[in-house]
Amino acid sequence: MISATVTGNVWATRRIEGIPAGAFLEVEVDGTGSRLIAFDVLGTGVGEHVLVAQGSVASGWFTGTPPPVDALIIGSIDSNPNK
Repeated sequence: MISATVTGNVWATRRIEGIPAGAFLEVEVDGTGSRLIAFDVLGTGVGEHVLVAQGSVASGWFTGTPPPVDALIIGSIDSNPNK
């Protein structure tokens, strides 16, 4: 699992069958500057800090036949109110 920041939306007007409802988002991995595309079912937005699962864990979250998703946003990281 990695922490990342959502940096933008990826618009896909056409999808293969089997991709569930959700959005493709570009995220930047915290501390590395590397970017990847993650699938989002939570409704997160640009600038939010998120947790991303990768690989079979990401596609295994879905019921039925696993979709071809290898990065899934699984949580939103809340700010620490004491900082």
